[in-house]
Amino acid sequence: MPVKNVDSFVVEFMGEFLDGSGQWGAFVSISAPSHNPMHMNVVYAKHRVAPETTFPDQQAAEAEAERAADGILDALKG
Repeated sequence: MPVKNVDSFVVEFMGEFLDGSGQWGAFVSISAPSHNPMHMNVVYAKHRVAPETTFPDQQAAEAEAERAADGILDALKG
């Protein structure tokens, strides 16, 4: 699962196989630092983005998840 740091946020974007469909879905989870340096607060729980769309492979799903994560981060910062 790819992870990237954007400002103080930790963004996980992933493609997960969707049982029964033979296709992949795009998922995003975003965390931010807490008062405890050993813990992160989940500010956007793992959620399927573009739920009406399936992807033929994991790489395509991850690319869509990363694109969606950028928009979610803009909203969180805004």
